[in-house]
Amino acid sequence: MIKKVLHRTALSAERLLDRLQPRIRRKSAPLVIDPYYGYSTPEHLIVRGRVLAALRSSAAREGQGVLRNIWQMVSLFLTDEAAGVTVTHGETKAVTDEEGYFQLPLPVGRAPGWHDIEVSVADGGAPAACPVFVPRPDARLLVVSDIDDTVLHTSAYSLLRNLWTTFSGNVLTRRIYPDSAALLRRLSEQGRNPVFYVSSSPWNMHAFLAQVFKQADLVRGPMFLRDLGLSETQFISAGHGSHKGQSIDLLLNAHPRLPAVLVGDTGQKDAAIYLAAVRRHPGRIRAVLLRIPEDGLNEDDKRDLKLLEATGVTVIATPNFKGRETELEFGISRGGVTSCS
Repeated sequence: MIKKVLHRTALSAERLLDRLQPRIRRKSAPLVIDPYYGYSTPEHLIVRGRVLAALRSSAAREGQGVLRNIWQMVSLFLTDEAAGVTVTHGETKAVTDEEGYFQLPLPVGRAPGWHDIEVSVADGGAPAACPVFVPRPDARLLVVSDIDDTVLHTSAYSLLRNLWTTFSGNVLTRRIYPDSAALLRRLSEQGRNPVFYVSSSPWNMHAFLAQVFKQADLVRGPMFLRDLGLSETQFISAGHGSHKGQSIDLLLNAHPRLPAVLVGDTGQKDAAIYLAAVRRHPGRIRAVLLRIPEDGLNEDDKRDLKLLEATGVTVIATPNFKGRETELEFGISRGGVTSCS
């Protein structure tokens, strides 16, 4: 009951703010595209992005203060979305949804690697380059990694610490776990195997995360983030578990011949989420690696880890991934996949 009341109240407030925002600027300034990393399926290249009235910058200077950091991060969420807008690439068109998002399906056939796809708003404005990734035909693994507290220090298991870490830092101060960066580089085999990132972080942080990852030399890969927008049927968005599970399903279906390695942490119930994925896709997932955060394992985590191990999938749960390569390689190879060394 309380959630329904909050939902209706928040939805009404969002609609009021939408009406009060100075949308007249759309008539004097062209709309812009916030590009997201796209991916490929056997049938299409999926070009993704969001149409906004303006882009927010997350660029930072050395020594930038906390207040400036907080304002920059808050500004990423102060977006003016453009719903019902047509975007185009050549003869292919798509229309943005109520939060300004679009997906533009294009024919397959491009060479492996990254491609910048030029997308334009039909009503005018400068075109944007939307990157799309095409895996190599000799790929042997599909790697799906969580972000918060798996590769990026966040403290997502504690709401207050999560908010402070997220909003008080900037692209120069956020820290990547070195062991995760090394693990993903090893699994990638110098770009042979595709790496994807799945997180409950909102799409508003896509450009921010891309900058942090680039600065840390983390393997580049398409991200599957979460829409925090409100709608008639949902409050905020799909939950953490359902969003991550749906993204894993999408990626496994998009790469039907590749076995997968799932990387995450126990702080946000990834053991339970990955267990459900293993059960939905028998034989597809070769190994699960889970970082144990500072607060350790609770009883639910211990139970879910035992259930994961009972499936026969190699499970590695550890505070640090360094030095666990031999176990991982054995788990992958016994599933019929050549070692990632």
